[in-house]
Amino acid sequence: MNTIEKLAERIIIDAVRNHASDIHIVPRRDDTLIQLRLANKLIPRLYLPKEECERLISHFKFTASMDIGEKRRPQSGAYSYQIDGQTFGFRFSTLPSTYNESLVIRILPQQEQIPFYQISLFPAMTRKMLALLKHAHGLIVFTGPTGSGKTTTLYSLLNETSHLFNRNVITLEDPIEKVNDMVLQVQVNEKAGVSYAAGLKAILRHDPDIIMVGEIRDAETAKIAVRAALTGHLVLSTMHTRDAKGAIFRLAEFGVNPIEIEQTLVAVTAQRLVELTCPFCQNECSPYCHCYGRLKRASVFELLAGKALYATMKQARGEDAVIKYRTLKDIIKKGIALGFIKEKEYERWVLDNDSI
Repeated sequence: MNTIEKLAERIIIDAVRNHASDIHIVPRRDDTLIQLRLANKLIPRLYLPKEECERLISHFKFTASMDIGEKRRPQSGAYSYQIDGQTFGFRFSTLPSTYNESLVIRILPQQEQIPFYQISLFPAMTRKMLALLKHAHGLIVFTGPTGSGKTTTLYSLLNETSHLFNRNVITLEDPIEKVNDMVLQVQVNEKAGVSYAAGLKAILRHDPDIIMVGEIRDAETAKIAVRAALTGHLVLSTMHTRDAKGAIFRLAEFGVNPIEIEQTLVAVTAQRLVELTCPFCQNECSPYCHCYGRLKRASVFELLAGKALYATMKQARGEDAVIKYRTLKDIIKKGIALGFIKEKEYERWVLDNDSI
């Protein structure tokens, strides 16, 4: 093993053992900065000579089957690796910058399965979401920013429902983030003609009970997902919207008929990953304390269903409606009042978003 291979392995192992979610390799004028994302913070970890940056990034690109010679356009790749007896998936993304390529590595623990009762900070919300999966057909949309735990939530729920209800679950993802033997997983491959839309059409002929679509990102996928829900399947998917109400307006923007939205949409959740009050530190936690990983964070949800969902659909059609449900603002304030959530999380998720 040469020096660069040893350095790459050391960076990966250090990130995994510190429970980091991402590794940032940032080229600068005179050196290269290696940072780890722990919770919602970027922690500087290592400074490398400038000449080592290109060799290190080339090594990672080669490992992830990316084009080493192409440095002018963004690329993405993935591979898996075993560390301390556990398999981890790594998703790579390069971006050309002023001095060299920048590389971000997302770390995806493959064997880490959160028990369904730990999905939400408040167990009552977990029970409500599990109850939604009892529906024979319909569309359930999970919204939230990147890194808020939507995929982890989906897999925990799907794993539980496959045990409880003995259903055929098929997922369509880009990429497959967590390998799960309890469900049939399909990888989106645009070069091979397996887009979200084409893959979803094929899945409908494979006798599924539950279909999980990684993301509704265009009009064609949205319409096929709604059509699948209309024909007797339970469809779960994610969208990037600011809150739960935004998913309904986004479906309308994609050209989905309002009547079809009303006929298929069962519920919409909005999720945030918040930092919990630390039992060891008074104020800010040190980087060493963040090594406790997910024990320092938990998910909170707002759930739009029932009468509140129907009222929101009326509002989306331009009709007057009174919408009453517990928003993320209410849930986060409750967590702070009970001493579970750090007060700064209110500023991070609520003050910057008056609509929550």
